[in-house]
Amino acid sequence: MASTYTKIYIHVICVVKSRANLIGQTWKEDLFKYMSGIITHKGHKSIIVNGVSDHVHILIGLKPAMSISDLVRDIKNNSTNYVNENRLCPTYFSWQEGYGAFSYGHSQLDHIYKYILNQEQHHPQKTLKAEYLEILKNNEVDYQEKYLFDWFED
Repeated sequence: MASTYTKIYIHVICVVKSRANLIGQTWKEDLFKYMSGIITHKGHKSIIVNGVSDHVHILIGLKPAMSISDLVRDIKNNSTNYVNENRLCPTYFSWQEGYGAFSYGHSQLDHIYKYILNQEQHHPQKTLKAEYLEILKNNEVDYQEKYLFDWFED
């Protein structure tokens, strides 16, 4: 539609199943590029994909023609196949069921971009659980901890 204009920025967090530290240092950049390619191929803007061994953050300029859940499903399914078909991981690789998705305004992009870019620097001081709960709180997301993925069952 010619008269439709949007700027929708979504920050997505995907966690490796059981919080396993399976994303290897030697191939994580290739995985992130592959995930970025999936986003672009689906007609969205991949702004940044970065993470650590047990989870990935993705900042997307989302086109409203596709739902967030469909896009994340495609990212997770295709990247799982990519890792397993190329035998990048010594064991079977898969993503946790579910995901986090948070919207941001244009004026917040620089901050969230730098946050995602610096994942390696801040994770020695903050656990994945602490990070995720902080993001939920900052975005005023109502939740019940018992329903937050299976990775909080420690």
